[in-house]
Amino acid sequence: MPERLDRELIAMRVAQELPEGAYVNLGIGIPTLVSQFLPPGRTVVYHSESGVLGYGPLAGQGQEDIDLINAGGQFLLPTPGMAFFNSAEGFAMVRGGHIDVAVMGAFQVSEKGDLANWMLPARGVGNIGGAMDLAAGARRVIVAMEHTDPQGKPKIVRRCAYPITGPGCVSLIVTDVAVIEVSPAGLTLLEVAPGWSPREVQEITEAHLSVARDLREMGF
Repeated sequence: MPERLDRELIAMRVAQELPEGAYVNLGIGIPTLVSQFLPPGRTVVYHSESGVLGYGPLAGQGQEDIDLINAGGQFLLPTPGMAFFNSAEGFAMVRGGHIDVAVMGAFQVSEKGDLANWMLPARGVGNIGGAMDLAAGARRVIVAMEHTDPQGKPKIVRRCAYPITGPGCVSLIVTDVAVIEVSPAGLTLLEVAPGWSPREVQEITEAHLSVARDLREMGF
């Protein structure tokens, strides 16, 4: 198989999907990296359930502020006009439909856009939290993840075997090999990573992929 993209390139591709002026929530893992790669000249407002609105990219070494972290516990840079509030208000923004885009990781995504990202049954424990609110409350949900799990099994499946976080909520999947659109008609392969063919992407995808007429190579 061809070489897969690294986590930074996945985040860079996702950043292109954030529209100007959008209120954006970034989940734990690959999604937290998205704030590092916003296209020049574009402005979005990042939101965290922990009670921060309008924060900047990740802080570098020596810039850390213990009171300014994201959902993954990573240090953030402050920006002019940023706001702080309690987590109840942070969740109220999500539940009130004020988040334009939520970027989350996933254990599995089904062909219908069902999202499973809160529990691995083999471990017998999960983390119930903001993901469920975001799956239901965000206007658009983008999943950023590796295409297969550590054992090489497909994470894009016909039907989720793991407990569902939110049904039919995912609209776009960006992985280390492809960009896939989710619609009522099914999954459409929009872009492939450099060196990958649609056939090779399908071989590591359980769900059926329709290939877009204007299929293109992922750009960054």
